[in-house]
Amino acid sequence: MASTDEDITAQYFKKGSAVEISSNDEGFRGSWFEGTVIRPPPETTTPLSSRSKRNSVRNKYNNNKKNTMRVLVEYKNLMEDEAGTKKLREELDLVQLRPPPPREKPQSFKFNEEVDAYYNDGWWEGVVTGVLGEDTYSVFFRGNREQIDFKASQLRLHREWVNGKWVPPLEDAPPLEPVQDEKVSAPTELKLNKEIVEDNFGQGALVEVCSDEDGFEGAWFAATVIKKLDERKYLIEYENLRNDDDTEFVREEVDSLHIRPCPPDVRQVDRFEVLDEVDALYNDGWWVGVISKVFKNNKYTVYFRGTNENLKFEHSDLRLHQEWINGKWVIASRALKS
Repeated sequence: MASTDEDITAQYFKKGSAVEISSNDEGFRGSWFEGTVIRPPPETTTPLSSRSKRNSVRNKYNNNKKNTMRVLVEYKNLMEDEAGTKKLREELDLVQLRPPPPREKPQSFKFNEEVDAYYNDGWWEGVVTGVLGEDTYSVFFRGNREQIDFKASQLRLHREWVNGKWVPPLEDAPPLEPVQDEKVSAPTELKLNKEIVEDNFGQGALVEVCSDEDGFEGAWFAATVIKKLDERKYLIEYENLRNDDDTEFVREEVDSLHIRPCPPDVRQVDRFEVLDEVDALYNDGWWVGVISKVFKNNKYTVYFRGTNENLKFEHSDLRLHQEWINGKWVIASRALKS
């Protein structure tokens, strides 16, 4: 297995390589689409810097984004024109690409297990919230807080591509060979759980708020509800984020898809393990990540999917990751472990 970024790039992202492509566009985060490398990246790259306070984070992110490795790709199933005669091509950052995971043997899935679901020509990251029988599962999608039912054939175990390796590791048994141009059928039943988006927060309620802005995906910031503006929108004031002049706390309008109650205190964890899903306190917010390395003296390295970064944290700056699903808190399973 390649041990450096350059080796990994040369091995997996050369011209003609099959890849999966992620998107930073609103409504597409957490999805992967099949494609092919048309023009590979150059030989060197500048890594994304660490994030700082809210405003400087955005500036650093945008400045570094200009210098990251760019790759021209062609999508397999997404078309540029409505007639479907020309496949879509895009120039993207290398961090948005990964090799396609090898095809594995069919399997069953458990409640709270992280999966990818094939939907609208792509694989979308979600979590199993219901085992319905007859090989059917309910899957909750964090990005749009919808719940949809799928057959097992439309699901696969969610894995992360980290430093040239699949996490969790692929099974020892040889994977099934992919069939050329095989299509995965679309789900036959669509089920939206309206309770997911109908939380009601009164004035003064303590909440957490997330953002879809570049550089802030996967982060939740503590806030207080100032007032409810309408059925789907609130005015909130952040607890720790201040304006540019540092004269007052930032106020913002947010919709119901980007607000949730503050997670309750859960059982004390004496020690986290590799692949535990956690929230890390960083730059005044809680950022969802995965434990990638455990050190002595209660220190850990946490991997963040959105930026492909590893950062070190004290035990006291971590908490078990929880999801707000159907009006209830669900403690994350060992997110990436079989």
